[in-house]
Amino acid sequence: MVYAFVMIDVATGMPDAVCESVRGVEDVVEAHVIAGDFDVVVELEGEDPHDILSTVTASVRSLEGVGTTRTYVCID
Repeated sequence: MVYAFVMIDVATGMPDAVCESVRGVEDVVEAHVIAGDFDVVVELEGEDPHDILSTVTASVRSLEGVGTTRTYVCID
């Protein structure tokens, strides 16, 4: 199993809505609104790194209000 964290920058006034939407995405373990350079952090799991990439590309980036994303794959 591979785990990753995705940091999401969202449109103004949309962090709560994006966080709630992303919680419904398959393979999302947790999602939280945060303070800092990004607005939402998401923990994902998948069988391999390609599953993570696929989820981020097809299911996270396509959500309304999602801007820049940064994905960090766990190596331990």
